[in-house]
Amino acid sequence: MYGITGYSNGYHQNQQQQHSSEEKRGGGRRRRGGRRSRHRHGFGVSDDHHQQHYNNDETQEQKSPPPCTDFDMAYFHSYAHVGIHEEMIKDRVRTDTYRAAIMEHQSFIEGKVVMDVGCGTGILSIFCARAGAKRVYAVDASDIALQANEVVKANNLAGKVIVLHGRVEDVEIDEEVDVIISEWMGYMLLYESMLGSVITARDRWLKHGGLILPSNATLYMAPITHPDRYNDSIEFWRNVYGIDMSAMLQLAKQCAFEEPCVETITGENVLTWPHVVKQVDCYTIQHDELESVSTRYKFQSMMRAPLHGFAFWFDVEFSGPTNSPTNNPIPPLLTGTSNNNHVDGIQKKKRANPNEALVLSTAPEDPPTHWQQTLIYFYDPIDVEQDQVIEGSLMLSQSKENRRFMNIHLEYSSGGRSYVKESVMR
Repeated sequence: MYGITGYSNGYHQNQQQQHSSEEKRGGGRRRRGGRRSRHRHGFGVSDDHHQQHYNNDETQEQKSPPPCTDFDMAYFHSYAHVGIHEEMIKDRVRTDTYRAAIMEHQSFIEGKVVMDVGCGTGILSIFCARAGAKRVYAVDASDIALQANEVVKANNLAGKVIVLHGRVEDVEIDEEVDVIISEWMGYMLLYESMLGSVITARDRWLKHGGLILPSNATLYMAPITHPDRYNDSIEFWRNVYGIDMSAMLQLAKQCAFEEPCVETITGENVLTWPHVVKQVDCYTIQHDELESVSTRYKFQSMMRAPLHGFAFWFDVEFSGPTNSPTNNPIPPLLTGTSNNNHVDGIQKKKRANPNEALVLSTAPEDPPTHWQQTLIYFYDPIDVEQDQVIEGSLMLSQSKENRRFMNIHLEYSSGGRSYVKESVMR
C-alpha cells in the first residue's frame, strides 16, 4: 500500500496500445543498436487519469505533461532490446562508479525512499535496496520494465522495489522521495534529452534537501588531431590496388564526417586543454536550459599538427546535498598549468583533490566507457602550428523535429580562415 494509483503487486503495465510508430527508426543510440537505454517518458495515460490529477485548478496550477510523440514511442521501443542494457551493465567504469556512489551515500539512502528514473533492468534500484533503502520506485517507460519486475522478484525485493511502467510525467506516487538516482547521460552528455525527466521527477517528488545522484555534470570540448582515422576513411581512396579512385573523395568525406561520430581517442589526439561547454547542476537546472546551449571558445595548440575536428566528453560528480554544486558553483581547480588558463572554461582534466567527490569521467585519458567520445570531424584538416590560436563558437539545440535529436552549429577559425560546420546527432 504505497499510495500508487492504479498499481498492484508492485508493478503496473500501462494497457494503452503501443503506437505503430514503434517500428520506426529514431529511437536510441546509433552505435551498436542504439546505446543508452533511457526510458524516460513512457506510455500515455487516459484522459480520465489526467483529469483526476489536474482538475483542481483553484488549488494548484500544474501544466499537463508533454504528449508522448511517435518519436518518444520509437525511443522507448529501442530500449526494450536487451543488447543495449547488456552494453551499459558491462561498462564496468559506469556500473562500478554508480554502485560506489550508492555505498558512499548510504547514510542518505538507508531507511529512505528512492526513485530510479529510467531504471532499465533495475540494477541501480537493486543496489539502492541492498544499501538499505526503505522503498525504491523504479520508473521506466520501455517494455524492459517487464523484465525489471521479474529481476526484482527473483532477488526477493518485490516488497521493496516498486517497478512503475510509464513516463515520469504520467506515473503517480503519493509520497515525496528522499533520493533520485538516474543514469541519464547521453552521448555528448545531452543527446537523447533524458535529463528533462530527472528535472520533472525532482520538481514533482524530491524532498527539500534531498539527494540527486549524480549531482552535477560538465561537458567539455577540445580540438583534436587524428591522422589515422582520416587516412583510413579518406586517403585510402587515392590509391586502391593501384587504381586512382580519388573521384570518391568528396563522397567519402560526406559519408564519413557529415554526422558526429562516437569513437574512442586517447589523450595523444588532443591538442589543448579542454574548454567547459556546459555545467549542469542537477539540483537547480530548468527545462528551458536544455533547449539551447551556446559557448565561445579559444584554444592555443600545444603542438604542430593537422587539426581534424573537435572531441566532446563529460564528467558527472556524485556529491551529497551539502556539497551540491549549488553551494560550490566553481569547480575545483585542476592540476597542471596551461598557456590557456586565462581563457574561460579551459581546464585540465585531473582534479587537484581526487577524494573531494566521486567522479565518473569519459575523458580520452581516462579508462574507456561505452560513451567513448563524440567527434565532429572537418571535411578537410587544417594545418596548425604550435601556439596557433583556434577559436569560434558552438551552439547545441534540441531539434524541432524530435527533441531527442541535437542540432550542432560549430563555427571555427584558425590561421586567418573561418569555417562553419552544421550537423545533427540523431
